[in-house]
This record gives sequence, C-alpha cells and structure tokens, in this order.
Amino acid sequence: MPVLHKKPKPRPFSVSYHTQLIFMLAPYLLGAALLVGVPALLSLALAFIRYDGMSPAVWVGWFNFRTVLANPVDLLFPISLYNTLYFIILAVPIRILGALALAIWLSRQTRGVGLYRAAVYLPTIIPDVAYALIWLWIFNPLYGPLNLILGAIGLPTPGWLADARFAKLVFIVMAAFQIGEGFVVLLAGLQNIPSEYYAAAAVDGGSIWQQFRYITLPLLAPWLLLLTLRDIILSSQNIFTANFIMTNGDPYYSTLFLPLLIYEEAFDRMHFGPASAMTVLLSLATAALIGFVISIVGNWGEADAD
Repeated sequence: MPVLHKKPKPRPFSVSYHTQLIFMLAPYLLGAALLVGVPALLSLALAFIRYDGMSPAVWVGWFNFRTVLANPVDLLFPISLYNTLYFIILAVPIRILGALALAIWLSRQTRGVGLYRAAVYLPTIIPDVAYALIWLWIFNPLYGPLNLILGAIGLPTPGWLADARFAKLVFIVMAAFQIGEGFVVLLAGLQNIPSEYYAAAAVDGGSIWQQFRYITLPLLAPWLLLLTLRDIILSSQNIFTANFIMTNGDPYYSTLFLPLLIYEEAFDRMHFGPASAMTVLLSLATAALIGFVISIVGNWGEADAD
C-alpha cells in the first residue's frame, strides 16, 4: 500500500525582533530626519554662504566663521559663549543632583508620595512662556514675593535681573526647578534595583551611605550619564524663551546667551551666514563638552559594577 505523505503545513509568517524594532522606530526616525536632520544640514550650508533673505546667496567659504571669531565686539560672540557655558556648567549638575536626591527621597511608597511626585514634575509641563513670566514676577525687585520676604526678615533685597552680578544666577535657579523628566527617569531606575541587594548589604553591616555608594550609584550610573548628556544638549538651546522674555540679554550683556544672539543676528539683522556659523560653533562646543564628560565618567558605572 503506498505511503501517503502529508503535505507540510505552511509556516506562519513571522517578523524578526529587529525588524519589528525598525518598523516601530521608522516614524520617529523619519520625523527626526525631516524636522532635525534637514534643518541642520541647511544651517551647515548657510554657514558658508552670505545670505540676507533678499539678495541672491553667495558662497563665501570660511568668511562667516572668520567674521564671528575676528569681530567679537560687533557680534558679542565670546560674551554669549561664556554666558552659555557658565549656565550649562552650573545648571546641569544642580539639576542632576536635585533629581537624584528627590528620586531617592520619594522612591518609597508612603502616604501622600504621589502628590509630592506630581509637585516635582509640575514645573516641567508648564509652558516656557508662562514659566518665564512666573519667575519674572518672583524676582521683581519692587513687588516680587522673594524680595518682600527677604526684606521682612531683614536681609538684602538685590535687583536680581537688573543687577549683572545676580542676573545669570536667576536663570540657574529657574532651571533647577525643571527636573521632572530626570526625576521620573531616576525614579524608574531606582525601582529596577532589586531590594535583595540592599537587604544583603544591611545583613553584612553596610551603612546607608555604603549602600548608596556601592549599590545605588553604580547601578544608576548609565541613567545619570544619559541625563547629563541630555541636559547639556537641552540647556544650550532651551534657555532662549526665558532669556528673550525676561532680560533680552541685559543688563550689560550679562544674560546674553548664544541662542538669543543667534536669533538677533539672523532675524533682526538678517545675517543668516554669521548666525549659522555661530550655530555650528555652539554645536561644536556642546559636542566638546559632551566628549569631556564621557572621557571622565564614561566607564565609571562599569568599573564600579565589576
């Protein structure tokens, strides 16, 4: 009797994990290419072109960069670069340390902890314009609540935004309260650390500081590094709205940050070439600062984890 071979069933169509990731990331990558990549390439091209929006574009090579670097009095580039780096170097560590401290403090499930977490995140979702106006009122030297409180307890009442000694510090204080995103990331990182690690350390006699030093910090190191690099990039850009509304670079250019200078050079003076050159230089300075941070702490978490 002939043996009947069963026809093999067709295998169900399956998509590999990497292909699924590509499909999920495709809309984001396409949007990033159109909204970030193309404008970045156009800005890079404009850095080598003389263009004012009305006359034809003319290729000038490195002339715009020489103009920016050789005429600091006219373009105020060194002052704005110093102010921007000053803001980044002070604001980023304060934001990261503040987010870490609050994440550790609010990581335990206690009564009312959800309300406290929402309060930490709230300043992050306030629109930039409204946030700047709130702080403009707080630091008003005449009727702002901060000076009213300081005067009531007999302390000096500075001019804050009208005083070149304190104006930049106002923007650092403002940035220190917008830590909601970093707080959420670190809170998620803390919740991913197994509680058995802390229990074993406590049994071995490890103090709270030792647990923080040898368990929490090494396991959070990748998260902290990611947030630090992210904050460096964002701090060099997101200062524009508050800078434009609150001081517009005054007093005496003490709060003239690079994004504001680039905006004025491009859209007030219609010098798109020098403005694009400053944008490229700002990107290079930010990349250099990121490289410096990575060279110092890039392997910290891996070394401690081993």
